[in-house]
Amino acid sequence: MNPIALAIPLFFVAIGVELAVAKWRGVRVYRFVDAITDLSCGVLQQVAVQWLVFLHGPATWLWAVGPQPELPGWAQHVVAFLGVDLAYYWWHRFTHTSNLGWWSHVVHHQSEDYNLAVALRQSVSSALTSWPFFLPLALVVPPEVLLLHGALNTLYQFWIHTELVGWLGPLEWVWNTPSAHRVHHGVNPGYLDKNYAGVLIVWDRLFGTYTQETEPCVYGTVERFRSTDPVFANAWWAGQVLSDAASALGAGRPSEALRVLWARPAWRPTHLPPHPEPAVVHRAEVQKHEVSAPTSLQLRVLVDFVLVGGVVEVLLLRAATLPTAAQAVAGLWVALTVSAWSAAFEERRAAWALEVARAPLPLVGMWLAGHHPALAAVTALVTALPAMLTHRRSGWGARDD
Repeated sequence: MNPIALAIPLFFVAIGVELAVAKWRGVRVYRFVDAITDLSCGVLQQVAVQWLVFLHGPATWLWAVGPQPELPGWAQHVVAFLGVDLAYYWWHRFTHTSNLGWWSHVVHHQSEDYNLAVALRQSVSSALTSWPFFLPLALVVPPEVLLLHGALNTLYQFWIHTELVGWLGPLEWVWNTPSAHRVHHGVNPGYLDKNYAGVLIVWDRLFGTYTQETEPCVYGTVERFRSTDPVFANAWWAGQVLSDAASALGAGRPSEALRVLWARPAWRPTHLPPHPEPAVVHRAEVQKHEVSAPTSLQLRVLVDFVLVGGVVEVLLLRAATLPTAAQAVAGLWVALTVSAWSAAFEERRAAWALEVARAPLPLVGMWLAGHHPALAAVTALVTALPAMLTHRRSGWGARDD
């Protein structure tokens, strides 16, 4: 059972409810292109997690060779709940206090909005840095219990990504809430590097990283991310860090080249200009990264997204039975599709090339999976031909990269 895969339809129901409540209140919490970018990062992460399963194998081995304490079932779940939440706190804190960690988490903070779609905006590399924090728990609880609570911890955090729920009174002392997590996403100077909790805010109160929401949050990253490309979003900070390390080596500072990998994200080698400092900015004065899209393109992307969501759901639920080659082709199709949306939004020439590149992949993937070729042909036509016609009619994809 994959709890996250089973919850995906509920995520979109909740997003629909949030949109309806926001409209009823007369506030705007979603922008189409930004929300699609959030969801694109999310589907990439879910596809990638099939190939980055670092925790299950080592956890199974560690449980097999470890002491295997004979805890009753209820105690296993209590230990797993608290242990996973505490491990998440320290991993989350690590991701904000080192460049290596920030690379695996910055994607989640790039959006300048704050809504339930942002909760799904995750990095494909998060598993690379998180599993060492959770692995020791396999000495205490069985791997299946550990993985279950890891998924439940993630699911809990979905609902706290909203601006429509205010202060929750006494609950704020124990639980991570929308108010507490808004602070975590804020780049207001007093909010940076605060409220790392997953489920229980008591860890932040215990370790001195809690801050209460006192002013409207300005969302995003201190150094603003100005792109709709989910692939670039995942590579952005790694590129900056590697560039700084190479520059330090070129300047004859090998110790600084090594340090940049572990230093705080605000630090740079001494011969380079510093990253921008967090500024005191009133929320109403913030100029968000705005990208408009014609209605025809929005409709095309929505149709595509339904198909992408279906493919990702199948990959998650049938990972044990689908041929590896078919999964790889499906994952490549998803990556090319979400990249094509971005290229179209930003009017890059790559939009047309990406549409052509992804067109035959449904045929290949379904053939590898053993499905009927007629179904594959229909899928290819539905996903590729109308999209290419839409881009051509609207004139999108005409600008140089």
